Amino acid sequence: MHGAPLTLHNSLTRSLQRFEPLDPAKRVRVYSCGPTVYNYAHIGNLRAYVFTDTLSRVLRWKGYPLTHVINITDVGHLTSDADAGDDKMEAAAKARAQSIWDIAAHYTAAFKGNLRDLNIDDPTRWSVATDHIAEMIAFAEKIAPDHCYELDSGLYFDSSTVSNYGALAGGQDDAGEGRIDPVAGKRHPQDFAIWRKTPPGETRQMEWDSPWGKGAPGWHLECSVMSLKYLGAPFDIHTGGIDHREIHHPNEIAQNQAYCGCADSGAAFWMHNNFLVDRSGKMSKSKGVFTTLQTLIDGGVHPLAYRLMCLSAQYRSELEFSAENLIAALTRLKRLAMTVVGLRTRASGEGDASKAAAYRERLDAAVSDDLNTPRALPVLDELLADKKLTPADRLAALADFDAVLGLGLATIERADLRVRPAGATIDAATIEARLSDRREARASKDFAKSDAIRDELTAAGVEVMDGDPLGWDWRPTLG
Repeated sequence: MHGAPLTLHNSLTRSLQRFEPLDPAKRVRVYSCGPTVYNYAHIGNLRAYVFTDTLSRVLRWKGYPLTHVINITDVGHLTSDADAGDDKMEAAAKARAQSIWDIAAHYTAAFKGNLRDLNIDDPTRWSVATDHIAEMIAFAEKIAPDHCYELDSGLYFDSSTVSNYGALAGGQDDAGEGRIDPVAGKRHPQDFAIWRKTPPGETRQMEWDSPWGKGAPGWHLECSVMSLKYLGAPFDIHTGGIDHREIHHPNEIAQNQAYCGCADSGAAFWMHNNFLVDRSGKMSKSKGVFTTLQTLIDGGVHPLAYRLMCLSAQYRSELEFSAENLIAALTRLKRLAMTVVGLRTRASGEGDASKAAAYRERLDAAVSDDLNTPRALPVLDELLADKKLTPADRLAALADFDAVLGLGLATIERADLRVRPAGATIDAATIEARLSDRREARASKDFAKSDAIRDELTAAGVEVMDGDPLGWDWRPTLG
């Protein structure tokens, strides 16, 4: 186990705390709020999973066995991203005249594809909400007598029945309460739905019988139920985006307290990543136009450049997204890959990572300080540039950085980072043929023809790189 004490920020206490497993005899247990699969994930959504993956990698690297659960929300999440409006899945199915189950399957597959592209490891378990309806009903039945009340529209949680409701959010305000359904008859504005009844005369694609009538569970209920089932209570760490800190996670905590009959929140640490923002504000699918990982790939950017961009900021800091920032990350990634490829060509024999122990210690110190990846990245640069170490020794030490940062530098080839923009009008075979023509022109000193071919390729979005073994690359076409 790597030696620096691991310190993490706990949103519940708003402080840095030393992490110790709740039960050293058990695996470290982590639950991460997963996607609502009614549409593609935007890149702001995906920042949460780069953060969660970094946390998981650091825990495993430091020697902690890990059980990690990510849920798939395919029912119950309302269109306000909080607790108001229509069910996102039902609304998507109605708008597209499709089966809600087909929509869920399609966007679940797309989300998992995004994670693979970003080199994000699979969790120990994917947990799908609609596979746990019986457990949700049983959970609600247990807490209903002392903590819930029934209205015509459903079963609601009385937030006054638990101690210190909303502590995670730092206190409720009018803006937060405004995102919760203003249902007539609620006892308190912040009370939330445990079970939503299907309105009279309406049939939904996803509805189940319950003691409170036919309907569907509330969004908050599923995470309490699935985390309890697979991780027990309390478990070690619960993660999510910072937007969950205001409503979703306080409501989870209230449910957990009602279920256990105690003041325990359900997890020892609550951790939240900050927003990815563009120059017009927070990314949101509700605006109708949003940037996906495929948008970046179609623009000629390798997805690992986005991962590196995320790692360049501490997870609790806002991260500005712009084409310039992303292309800078892509350039940095290519330079790292070039350096490592150069080391591989010069390395001989097995390297000795212990000779670079000082770099591993600095990596450990950085990531043990609340996953401070921006502090770790310059250490990687210094390691790769250290000529006092043999190429083989540097490559051996690189394994630790790859394990933690997930950039896959030990095996990536420079050509792997060459991504053809979707709008390109030329293919690789044609590029190679034209470069061959250009070499012949240069050999015969026909520089006018050579320059014309270069200009032709440049106009087609191709960067010609004389003297570089790679020869050429695509120029990204982000707006």
